[in-house]
Amino acid sequence: MELHDLKDQLIGKSIEDQLRKLAELFPGQVVFTTSFGMEDQVISHLIFENNIPLEVVTIDTGRLFKETYTVFHKTIKTYQKRIKVYFPDHEAVEKMMTEKGPFSFYYSKENRLECCRIRKVAQLSKVMEGMVCWISGIRSAQSENRSWMNWLEFDEGRKLFKFYPLFDWSSDEVKNFIKRKNVPDNVLHDRGFVSIGCEPCTRAVAEGEDFRSGRWWWETDGKKECGFHLK
Repeated sequence: MELHDLKDQLIGKSIEDQLRKLAELFPGQVVFTTSFGMEDQVISHLIFENNIPLEVVTIDTGRLFKETYTVFHKTIKTYQKRIKVYFPDHEAVEKMMTEKGPFSFYYSKENRLECCRIRKVAQLSKVMEGMVCWISGIRSAQSENRSWMNWLEFDEGRKLFKFYPLFDWSSDEVKNFIKRKNVPDNVLHDRGFVSIGCEPCTRAVAEGEDFRSGRWWWETDGKKECGFHLK
Protein backbone atom coordinates (compact mmCIF):
# COMPACT_ATOMS: atom_id res chain seq x y z
CA MET A 1 0.00 0.00 0.00
CA GLU A 2 1.25 3.49 -0.87
CA LEU A 3 1.39 6.30 1.70
CA HIS A 4 -1.29 8.36 -0.05
CA ASP A 5 -3.61 5.35 -0.19
CA LEU A 6 -3.30 4.76 3.55
CA LYS A 7 -3.77 8.45 4.26
CA ASP A 8 -6.99 8.43 2.23
CA GLN A 9 -8.30 5.58 4.39
CA LEU A 10 -7.47 7.34 7.67
CA ILE A 11 -8.09 11.02 7.07
CA GLY A 12 -11.27 12.47 8.56
CA LYS A 13 -11.80 9.59 10.99
CA SER A 14 -11.71 9.78 14.78
CA ILE A 15 -8.52 8.47 16.38
CA GLU A 16 -10.38 5.39 17.59
CA ASP A 17 -11.55 4.63 14.06
CA GLN A 18 -8.08 5.30 12.65
CA LEU A 19 -6.64 2.77 15.08
CA ARG A 20 -9.36 0.26 14.23
CA LYS A 21 -8.71 0.71 10.53
CA LEU A 22 -4.98 0.08 10.98
CA ALA A 23 -5.73 -3.07 12.97
CA GLU A 24 -8.08 -4.19 10.20
CA LEU A 25 -5.68 -3.42 7.35
CA PHE A 26 -2.56 -4.91 8.97
CA PRO A 27 -3.62 -7.55 11.51
CA GLY A 28 -0.76 -8.42 13.84
CA GLN A 29 1.55 -5.98 12.07
CA VAL A 30 0.83 -2.72 13.93
CA VAL A 31 2.68 -1.82 17.13
CA PHE A 32 2.35 1.05 19.58
CA THR A 33 5.41 1.88 21.70
CA THR A 34 4.74 3.55 25.04
CA SER A 35 7.11 5.20 27.49
CA PHE A 36 4.18 6.05 29.82
CA GLY A 37 4.31 9.81 29.24
CA MET A 38 1.04 11.71 28.97
CA GLU A 39 0.68 11.41 25.18
CA ASP A 40 1.33 7.68 25.30
CA GLN A 41 -1.19 7.28 28.11
CA VAL A 42 -3.89 8.88 25.97
CA ILE A 43 -3.17 6.48 23.11
CA SER A 44 -3.04 3.48 25.46
CA HIS A 45 -6.42 4.51 26.86
CA LEU A 46 -7.94 4.72 23.37
CA ILE A 47 -6.56 1.29 22.42
CA PHE A 48 -7.44 -0.49 25.65
CA GLU A 49 -10.79 1.16 26.37
CA ASN A 50 -12.01 0.32 22.87
CA ASN A 51 -10.51 -3.19 22.81
CA ILE A 52 -8.62 -2.47 19.59
CA PRO A 53 -6.40 -5.46 18.72
CA LEU A 54 -3.05 -3.66 18.53
CA GLU A 55 0.25 -4.71 20.11
CA VAL A 56 1.35 -2.34 22.91
CA VAL A 57 4.98 -2.58 23.95
CA THR A 58 7.49 -0.70 26.09
CA ILE A 59 11.26 -0.70 26.20
CA ASP A 60 12.65 -0.84 29.72
CA THR A 61 16.12 0.68 29.42
CA GLY A 62 17.08 -0.23 32.98
CA ARG A 63 17.25 3.46 33.93
CA LEU A 64 13.59 4.45 34.22
CA PHE A 65 12.19 6.62 37.00
CA LYS A 66 10.34 4.80 39.78
CA GLU A 67 7.34 7.02 38.96
CA THR A 68 7.29 5.52 35.46
CA TYR A 69 7.06 2.00 36.89
CA THR A 70 4.15 3.21 39.02
CA VAL A 71 2.28 4.38 35.91
CA PHE A 72 3.09 1.08 34.18
CA HIS A 73 1.58 -0.80 37.12
CA LYS A 74 -1.52 1.41 37.29
CA THR A 75 -2.09 1.11 33.55
CA ILE A 76 -2.17 -2.68 33.42
CA LYS A 77 -4.30 -2.80 36.57
CA THR A 78 -6.76 -0.19 35.29
CA TYR A 79 -7.35 -1.71 31.86
CA GLN A 80 -6.48 -5.35 32.60
CA LYS A 81 -4.49 -5.43 29.37
CA ARG A 82 -1.06 -6.75 28.45
CA ILE A 83 1.94 -4.53 27.70
CA LYS A 84 4.91 -6.43 26.27
CA VAL A 85 8.30 -5.48 27.72
CA TYR A 86 11.66 -5.43 25.92
CA PHE A 87 14.96 -5.16 27.81
CA PRO A 88 18.39 -4.24 26.41
CA ASP A 89 20.95 -6.93 25.70
CA HIS A 90 22.64 -7.51 29.05
CA GLU A 91 26.05 -8.30 27.54
CA ALA A 92 26.14 -5.01 25.64
CA VAL A 93 25.16 -3.06 28.77
CA GLU A 94 27.73 -4.94 30.87
CA LYS A 95 30.50 -4.22 28.35
CA MET A 96 29.65 -0.51 28.09
CA MET A 97 29.47 0.00 31.86
CA THR A 98 32.60 -2.06 32.54
CA GLU A 99 34.64 -0.12 30.00
CA LYS A 100 33.19 3.36 30.54
CA GLY A 101 31.40 3.39 33.89
CA PRO A 102 27.77 4.18 34.75
CA PHE A 103 27.79 7.82 33.57
CA SER A 104 29.65 7.63 30.25
CA PHE A 105 26.87 9.62 28.55
CA TYR A 106 28.04 12.81 30.28
CA TYR A 107 31.49 12.71 28.64
CA SER A 108 30.56 13.06 24.98
CA LYS A 109 27.60 13.05 22.64
CA GLU A 110 29.04 9.92 21.02
CA ASN A 111 28.93 8.15 24.36
CA ARG A 112 25.38 9.34 25.00
CA LEU A 113 24.20 8.09 21.62
CA GLU A 114 25.93 4.79 22.29
CA CYS A 115 23.99 4.42 25.53
CA CYS A 116 20.72 5.30 23.77
CA ARG A 117 21.51 2.83 21.01
CA ILE A 118 22.30 -0.05 23.37
CA ARG A 119 19.48 0.58 25.83
CA LYS A 120 16.72 1.71 23.44
CA VAL A 121 17.31 1.81 19.71
CA ALA A 122 18.66 -1.73 19.34
CA GLN A 123 15.55 -3.04 21.08
CA LEU A 124 13.34 -1.00 18.78
CA SER A 125 14.68 -2.98 15.83
CA LYS A 126 13.45 -6.15 17.52
CA VAL A 127 10.06 -4.58 18.22
CA MET A 128 9.67 -3.60 14.56
CA GLU A 129 10.44 -7.02 13.10
CA GLY A 130 7.54 -8.01 10.84
CA MET A 131 5.64 -4.77 11.49
CA VAL A 132 4.00 -2.64 8.82
CA CYS A 133 3.00 0.34 10.98
CA TRP A 134 4.45 1.96 14.09
CA ILE A 135 2.24 4.16 16.29
CA SER A 136 3.92 6.82 18.42
CA GLY A 137 2.85 9.68 20.70
CA ILE A 138 4.81 12.40 18.90
CA ARG A 139 3.24 15.87 18.74
CA SER A 140 4.36 18.57 16.31
CA ALA A 141 4.74 21.15 19.10
CA GLN A 142 7.34 19.08 20.97
CA SER A 143 10.33 20.42 19.02
CA GLU A 144 11.27 22.32 15.87
CA ASN A 145 12.53 19.09 14.35
CA ARG A 146 9.18 17.39 14.96
CA SER A 147 7.18 20.30 13.53
CA TRP A 148 8.53 19.35 10.10
CA MET A 149 7.13 15.84 10.40
CA ASN A 150 3.66 14.73 9.30
CA TRP A 151 0.89 12.84 11.11
CA LEU A 152 1.43 9.88 8.78
CA GLU A 153 4.82 9.11 7.25
CA PHE A 154 6.74 6.31 5.60
CA ASP A 155 10.06 5.47 7.23
CA GLU A 156 12.38 4.51 4.39
CA GLY A 157 15.02 3.17 6.76
CA ARG A 158 12.69 0.78 8.57
CA LYS A 159 10.31 0.29 5.63
CA LEU A 160 7.14 0.91 7.59
CA PHE A 161 4.44 3.51 8.13
CA LYS A 162 4.62 5.78 11.17
CA PHE A 163 1.37 7.14 12.58
CA TYR A 164 1.16 9.91 15.19
CA PRO A 165 -2.48 10.07 16.40
CA LEU A 166 -1.95 13.16 18.59
CA PHE A 167 0.27 15.03 16.14
CA ASP A 168 -1.90 18.18 16.10
CA TRP A 169 -2.90 18.11 19.76
CA SER A 170 -1.72 20.80 22.16
CA SER A 171 -0.28 20.00 25.57
CA ASP A 172 -3.45 21.35 27.18
CA GLU A 173 -5.63 19.06 25.06
CA VAL A 174 -3.62 16.06 26.23
CA LYS A 175 -3.82 17.10 29.88
CA ASN A 176 -7.54 17.82 29.68
CA PHE A 177 -8.23 14.42 28.11
CA ILE A 178 -6.30 12.66 30.88
CA LYS A 179 -8.20 14.55 33.55
CA ARG A 180 -11.61 14.07 31.91
CA LYS A 181 -11.12 10.33 31.33
CA ASN A 182 -9.24 9.69 34.59
CA VAL A 183 -6.30 8.15 32.71
CA PRO A 184 -3.34 6.96 34.84
CA ASP A 185 -0.72 9.70 34.64
CA ASN A 186 2.91 10.16 35.59
CA VAL A 187 3.28 12.49 38.59
CA LEU A 188 6.55 13.75 37.13
CA HIS A 189 4.48 15.86 34.72
CA ASP A 190 3.19 17.79 37.76
CA ARG A 191 6.80 18.46 38.76
CA GLY A 192 7.73 20.17 35.49
CA PHE A 193 8.72 17.16 33.39
CA VAL A 194 7.24 17.67 29.93
CA SER A 195 9.15 14.73 28.51
CA ILE A 196 9.99 11.62 30.52
CA GLY A 197 12.76 9.23 29.55
CA CYS A 198 15.67 7.76 31.45
CA GLU A 199 17.00 8.94 34.79
CA PRO A 200 19.19 11.04 34.99
CA CYS A 201 18.96 12.00 31.31
CA THR A 202 15.60 13.75 31.79
CA ARG A 203 14.91 16.71 34.03
CA ALA A 204 12.12 19.18 34.73
CA VAL A 205 11.72 22.15 32.38
CA ALA A 206 11.28 25.71 33.65
CA GLU A 207 8.48 27.87 32.29
CA GLY A 208 9.54 29.35 28.95
CA GLU A 209 12.24 26.77 28.27
CA ASP A 210 12.23 24.75 25.06
CA PHE A 211 10.28 21.47 25.28
CA ARG A 212 13.33 19.33 24.53
CA SER A 213 15.63 21.18 26.95
CA GLY A 214 14.71 18.63 29.59
CA ARG A 215 16.31 15.83 27.58
CA TRP A 216 20.11 15.39 27.77
CA TRP A 217 20.17 18.80 29.42
CA TRP A 218 23.98 19.02 29.46
CA GLU A 219 24.14 19.01 25.64
CA THR A 220 23.98 22.39 23.94
CA ASP A 221 24.16 21.58 20.24
CA GLY A 222 22.39 19.43 17.69
CA LYS A 223 19.09 17.60 17.64
CA LYS A 224 18.07 16.20 21.00
CA GLU A 225 16.84 12.78 19.93
CA CYS A 226 17.82 9.26 20.96
CA GLY A 227 17.70 7.84 17.44
CA PHE A 228 14.07 6.67 17.41
CA HIS A 229 12.76 9.48 15.24
CA LEU A 230 15.76 11.10 13.59
CA LYS A 231 15.04 12.21 10.04
